[in-house]
Order: sequence, then C-alpha cells, then structure tokens
Amino acid sequence: MTDPPSPAPEEPPRRRLTDREKAIRAFFRDDRLVSIPAKPSKRDLLLPVILDRCFPEDRNYEEKEVNMRLALLHPDVAALRRYLVDGRLMTREAGIYRRARPVDDPAIDDPPKDGA
Repeated sequence: MTDPPSPAPEEPPRRRLTDREKAIRAFFRDDRLVSIPAKPSKRDLLLPVILDRCFPEDRNYEEKEVNMRLALLHPDVAALRRYLVDGRLMTREAGIYRRARPVDDPAIDDPPKDGA
C-alpha cells in the first residue's frame, strides 16, 4: 500500500509592508526615484532613504558633490536638496552640506509613532 500524499506545507503568514516600504515600491524603479511625491507625508517617508543612499558618510559635502549624488536618483536635484534641508535631515552653511543626524540614528529607520 502507498501512503496518501502529504498535505502541502503551509506558507508562513506574510508580513505587512510598512508605509515606508510601500512608498519605496511606489516611487523607486531600478534604484532611481521616478518622481518626487507631491504629498509631504509620502515625501517625508522617502527622504531618510534618499539621505542614506546618497550620503552614507557623516561628513561635509560640497554643493557640487551633493548635486552629483542626488542626480543619480532624480534630475531635480534642487528640489531634493531643499527637501532634505527643510526636513532637517541635512544642514547647509556657506555651500557646505552635512547630515543633520548621525548615520546610525534610529530615528531615520523608525519614524515616531502617533502619540509618541
């Protein structure tokens, strides 16, 4: 006698995507930003990702280098620069840009929860 076929193994439950992961899927293609989100809430989710991809080191960056690095993601480098500075992710003084938060700051990876 042959044994009855064993039931197919159950798939583990799928994890829900975070809002940031959803925004990355929606706005990035082949490691390029296809468009800058018009909604500030979506843009705010992507700015830390842009910061980490373009400016991984905590050091000074001249504006020319900032432009070259941002251009690898999207052609509107002026808007991205402005959003990074206005969002307080980077500082700008006399044409020199710098990360406003250390590279390992958990606030970049885990945005504050409502009511926190």
